[in-house]
Amino acid sequence: NYGAVQVYDNDNKQIKEFRGGGDHFGNFIQAVRSRNPKDLTAEILEGHLSSALCHTGNISHRVGKDASVEDIRDVVKKDDHALEAVDRMIDHLAVKNEVDLKATPLTLGPALEMNTKEETFPKHAAASKLLTREYRKPFVVPEIKL
Repeated sequence: NYGAVQVYDNDNKQIKEFRGGGDHFGNFIQAVRSRNPKDLTAEILEGHLSSALCHTGNISHRVGKDASVEDIRDVVKKDDHALEAVDRMIDHLAVKNEVDLKATPLTLGPALEMNTKEETFPKHAAASKLLTREYRKPFVVPEIKL
C-alpha cells in the first residue's frame, strides 16, 4: 500500500498512521516519460540513496556466512537495539513459526564500510563486485565517475 503506513507498538497495537501521496514507482516512470526532473516527488538522489541502503543490506546478506543464533547474538551484544531486533527475529522464526534454526541456519553478513564518494566497499571486494554486473550489449549501463 503506497497510500499509508502504520506504526505498531510491541503489543501489536496500532499507535499511528501516516498518509502519503501515492505510488513512487509510478511517479518515477511519469518523470522519465516527461523527461522533466521537476515531475519527481523527491530529488532523484534521495531515491538513489534510500534504495542503496536496501541494496547494502542485501549485499551483506549475500556475502554472509551461515551462523548460529549464539554467534549472531555475540556479534550484536554491545548494541541493545540490535540485540533486541535479533531476539525478536529469533522469536518470530523459532517460537512463532517453529523454524529449526540448527537445521536451517541464519546468515550473518559483514558490517560493510562504504566509501560514500565512490560508492564502493573498499575493505570487501566481493561486496563491491555485487554493486553492478556485466551487462549484455547493447543494454550497457555506462559507468559515470564524478
